[in-house]
Parts: sequence; structure tokens; C-alpha cells
Amino acid sequence: MARSKSSASWLARHVNDPYVKRAQKEGYRSRAAYKLLELNEKDRLIRPGMRILDLGSAPGGWSQVAGRLVGAKGRVLATDILPMDALPNVDFIQGDFHDESIVEQILEWLGGGRFDLVISDIAPNISGIASADQAASMYLLELALDTVKRTLKPGGNFVAKMFQGAGSDQYIKDLRAAFDKVQIRKPEASRKESREVYLVAKGLKPQVRPQ
Repeated sequence: MARSKSSASWLARHVNDPYVKRAQKEGYRSRAAYKLLELNEKDRLIRPGMRILDLGSAPGGWSQVAGRLVGAKGRVLATDILPMDALPNVDFIQGDFHDESIVEQILEWLGGGRFDLVISDIAPNISGIASADQAASMYLLELALDTVKRTLKPGGNFVAKMFQGAGSDQYIKDLRAAFDKVQIRKPEASRKESREVYLVAKGLKPQVRPQ
């Protein structure tokens, strides 16, 4: 089957992408690793010994970075509906993180504790209908924030990808109500034409609870 012009264009851009080539050379699972590396360099999010939750982790680019940075004394718990190959210092739960059974597994893993940081580079399956894709993206972010409120320690941080569009302004307001400080970042590794930005929310307020 012949490729469409749009898919052929994407493939050509992907193959020639300097971050794709760099990831292949340096052994990262995806170019997304460089987004987290840049965010971490700027915002000092990850330290050795931390416990981190990675929502929507497959294929593992962010988990790979986080696992290396927390070291042997830290631990990353990754979860995704898709399978993910093993990584050092990373545990994995396969399933939909808003299913109560998966939430229970996450809470069991925590053993009564809380995460220091929750990260999410999740994106919905793209339908090609812009309004539907935006709504799906914002829904995932809302679910992620619910999980954050249940599993992140007071004072902890949350980093997530967001596509700018309908619902994004309200979501930022919701984050600012839950955290002491919220910043919007556009890493160099994020494609210029993409509407994606990264939200860095620091200092979960102690009184915040899931709805």
C-alpha cells in the first residue's frame, strides 16, 4: 500500500530528526528522553533516591531517564496500557491508570507512602479530528491530576505534557489551585510546529485531595 503524503512526510522528518539520531546513538528509547533531560536540568526535578511515578510510560523514554537519575537507591514505577520492556531501577504495571484495579496496584506498590514526583508524557491515540483529539488529551490530563492527588506527597512535583487548545487554560488554573507554583515550558526537543508544552507544577498543597 502506498503511503499518503502526510505519512511519508512524517517518516522523512522522523528519520532526519537530530534528536531521533541522537537517541539511537546514545541508547535512549525515544527522542522524548531529551525533553525530560532538559526539563530536569532547568527545574531540578529528579534526585538520587526519589520514588517517581511515570504515567503513560511506553516505550519508556522518560522512565529510562528517571531510572538512571534516581539510581539504585531510588525507584520508578511506570504504567501504560501497552507493554514496556524492563529497565534498570524501574518497575512496571500494565493497564489503564484510571482503572481502580491499577490504582490499587500503585497504592500497594507505595506501601502507605507517597511519590516524590509524578511525570507524564502521555498522549491519546490520534483520530485526526482536532477537537476530539484535544478533548481526549485534556481528559487524560484530568485523570492524571486525580492520580497525582491520590499518590503524590505534599510538597511533591508533577510534570506533564499538554496540548494547547480547548480546556488548557482551565487545566492550568486547576493546577495552580493544587500547587504552589506552575510553569509552562517548551523544551528544545519539542518540535516547533507542535502545540505541545510541558507543565511543571511544584509544591503540592497539603490540603489537596482527589474529588
